[in-house]
Amino acid sequence: MASLTAWALTTGEAGMRTQARGLAQAVADVVVEKTISGFATWPWTPLPLGRELHAPWPDLVVSCGRRSVSAALAVRKASGGRALAVCIQDPRGRAAEFDLVIAMGHDRIAASDSIIKVPTALHDLTPEALARDGAAWARRFARLGHPLTGVVVGGDLKGRPFTLADGRRLIEGLKHIMAASGCGLAITPSRRTPAGVRVQLSEAFVGNPRVFIWDLTDDNPYRAILALSDRLVVTSDSVSMVSEALSAPHPVEILDLGFRRHAAFIQGLVDRGLARRFTGDPTPPAAIGLINATELAAQAVRALLQARTGVSG
Repeated sequence: MASLTAWALTTGEAGMRTQARGLAQAVADVVVEKTISGFATWPWTPLPLGRELHAPWPDLVVSCGRRSVSAALAVRKASGGRALAVCIQDPRGRAAEFDLVIAMGHDRIAASDSIIKVPTALHDLTPEALARDGAAWARRFARLGHPLTGVVVGGDLKGRPFTLADGRRLIEGLKHIMAASGCGLAITPSRRTPAGVRVQLSEAFVGNPRVFIWDLTDDNPYRAILALSDRLVVTSDSVSMVSEALSAPHPVEILDLGFRRHAAFIQGLVDRGLARRFTGDPTPPAAIGLINATELAAQAVRALLQARTGVSG
């Protein structure tokens, strides 16, 4: 049986790469990441294929973000329609030109036969990856005791910095649940986390044997924290971080930093009971099971591939 090949096509932004790569890997046997750079590309702007995009064409091209829309459609056209074209996020008026569009629940584009809505962002985090990273850190995190609260801290977004006041709110809430439940803490800041907030965290828990804080050196325990924690607290600056937390088998709370860009996404999760805003409530939210939008999207892509080629991903 011939292998299915896929291109994960983006302009190189990390979150978009993760989404396109994650869906492509969930479906295809061979995945190649393709980066379109050096162009001010928009959905309606014709784009020459250039050196990166040439035959042999893949069975599937997955694009993410409006700046890769024209390139993905150019690949579809150049392949004579052989390459199934899938767009993650709203392609801004060009949805009918794709075989499938995958949009999030809060996006304004309406669902249809060729447009599916998913509750969270796609990603490349798999149960196998969680298990592998969890095993590598299990002994070290066991010293923190149980229950274990995992904390994933992001950083600034355009127009809204991650402030010291935000850091204090997070620390006060974490201290409250530690005092009430005796939980340990495994905290991973991002490289985007402001230095002042990282200092706040270090000073707040200095000398506490039940608290681990990643110091940005050596391997990041991010995936291990998702795998091993009994409860997860994630800051709201990253849709990808929140989505990945929801794909782990633990209840999730979101420290809402008031980013307007993500307000509808966060509110939608709260309204559906998929996550809770973090306030320092010592009682953890109810576990709701895994939310894996990548697999939901992959099922739709596999069905299209099966119908077109007779080969399922």
